[in-house]
Amino acid sequence: MPVWVRDPGWQQTDAVVYLSLPLRGVRPTRTDVFCTDQYLKVNFPPFLFEAFLYAPIDETHSTAKIGDGSIVFTLYKKEVGIWESLCMENGDKEEMQRIRESAVLKAQEKTKEEAEAKAVTRREHKKVALEAVMKLEEAERKRIEDWKEEEQRKAIEELEKWKEQHKDEKQRKLQRDAELRQERKQTEEKKKQASKKVKTLNTGTSKIGTLTRGTGSSGNLFSEKLKEESVPAPRAGGTIQISFTSPVFPTALRESRIPEEDEWLRKQAEARRAINADIAELEDLKEEEKNPDWLKEKGNKMFTTGNYLAAINAYNLAIRLNNRIPILYLNRAACHLQLRNLHKAIEDSSKALELLTPPVPDNASARVKAHVRRGTAFCQLELYTEGLEDYVAALKIDPTNKTIEEDAEKIRHIIQGTTQDC
Repeated sequence: MPVWVRDPGWQQTDAVVYLSLPLRGVRPTRTDVFCTDQYLKVNFPPFLFEAFLYAPIDETHSTAKIGDGSIVFTLYKKEVGIWESLCMENGDKEEMQRIRESAVLKAQEKTKEEAEAKAVTRREHKKVALEAVMKLEEAERKRIEDWKEEEQRKAIEELEKWKEQHKDEKQRKLQRDAELRQERKQTEEKKKQASKKVKTLNTGTSKIGTLTRGTGSSGNLFSEKLKEESVPAPRAGGTIQISFTSPVFPTALRESRIPEEDEWLRKQAEARRAINADIAELEDLKEEEKNPDWLKEKGNKMFTTGNYLAAINAYNLAIRLNNRIPILYLNRAACHLQLRNLHKAIEDSSKALELLTPPVPDNASARVKAHVRRGTAFCQLELYTEGLEDYVAALKIDPTNKTIEEDAEKIRHIIQGTTQDC
């Protein structure tokens, strides 16, 4: 049974009633106050205080201060005047019960109205937040479209420049071909003239031989000399080098393995074509663009300005030049997180962790970042158990990091179902 508190200390003015209620050793946290315009109830077990007020009060502006072993009420009167007593006099039980029920109903209605007002406010806030998000997304879409248009314009300009260069090269090639044809033509004409001279010389020799036949030894000597000059000189000796194509397979060709060998050869040819295409594409780069460190710095600058797609392109090219640098995969994972390419962020973080071996103090910071970024991607995919494992791994590397510890605790609460926010 509760112990009723009777005759508390109170004072009044024309507009305000001051009521002091001692807590009698009860802790303030166990105190429950219920107040309406004509009813006041304070429950601090095992004590109970109940008052049916003499006149109505303004419960909206009235206050209660708990502390120093007592509760001090400041009750503002609805009508200015002096009360004859704090409570109603000679109130019967039915009237008191009616006031109690009325107070409860008013409290329920007030609670319902406050809940509806909060719901309306919450809806308004959500609407405003949604509009803000839509504006941000629209601005981001516009920025991406502008960037695409700019990139397309640059690509068109580069294509036109490439066409001009190839046009000039084609003209130079045609000019070289024309010069070569002219040189060949001149060479052929020289050969024809030389052959005509040889024929003329042979004809003259035959005539001289006929005229000098039978004239003596001097005529014979002259004829022999002309014959020796008309005979071409013998070819110089030399060695011809012959090279044979090395066999693709170590064993002889077998009819039963022809499809497998053809498939292997096809794949090898495709791989060579891909490598040659990459080499040709990389040869077109500027000298600084062939430096992975320069590309990494460029990607970092793009990331700080919010141009995540350009940063990814820079990291991609750097990785093609050198795929053994873990920081490139780590930075590209951060870009994928910003663009919500969550599976790619997980792949890049895993690749960075694979390259950050063996675990040493010098790469501890990079390993922490890789675990946190992969854990964040898992959480955004609602794979909270996997995300928690990465956060725990990061804490093992850096146990003093309070931010990671707090995030890990939040993920534990999500897994346990105690909160809905990540």
